[in-house]
Amino acid sequence: MPTRSLLQRELKQDRPFTSAAQEAMLGVLRTADQITRRVAVVLEPLGVSTQQYNVLRILRGAGPAGLPTLEIGDRMIEQAPGITRLVDRLVDHGWADRLRCTNDRRVVYCRITPAGLELLANADQPVAEVEATLMAELSEAEQRTLIALLDRVRVGACAMVPSGTD
Repeated sequence: MPTRSLLQRELKQDRPFTSAAQEAMLGVLRTADQITRRVAVVLEPLGVSTQQYNVLRILRGAGPAGLPTLEIGDRMIEQAPGITRLVDRLVDHGWADRLRCTNDRRVVYCRITPAGLELLANADQPVAEVEATLMAELSEAEQRTLIALLDRVRVGACAMVPSGTD
């Protein structure tokens, strides 16, 4: 009997995967879930979710001008269908604010507040430590190879999505 892969053992799966593509895809999904859970553990004491943290980092990068809500949604790592509700929660916590565009009242800009910047300052080091720990098994060259391989997978995934729905 062939040796089961680590992923098969983690999933308690006795039968082989139907293909290497299936095992690779499930491995990426399983890994993403584990990474997300470990980052969430670090963010939980700060009272912020991984998606809220992602939005705050986007807003910090946007600078004082902020970004329109839809632009934030486009930049998120994990696409969130309820970006308005997500921003609502950030505003409720005082981590972000909104400013309606004077030229087009339909456009609302979101900006990070000083409290949001402070929260990120408190989260930056613990998140960086998680990143370093999770990637410690890979050399820098292996990390660069992983980045390139994942880029290629995302290019293939984007090619499958009809225009305007990604």
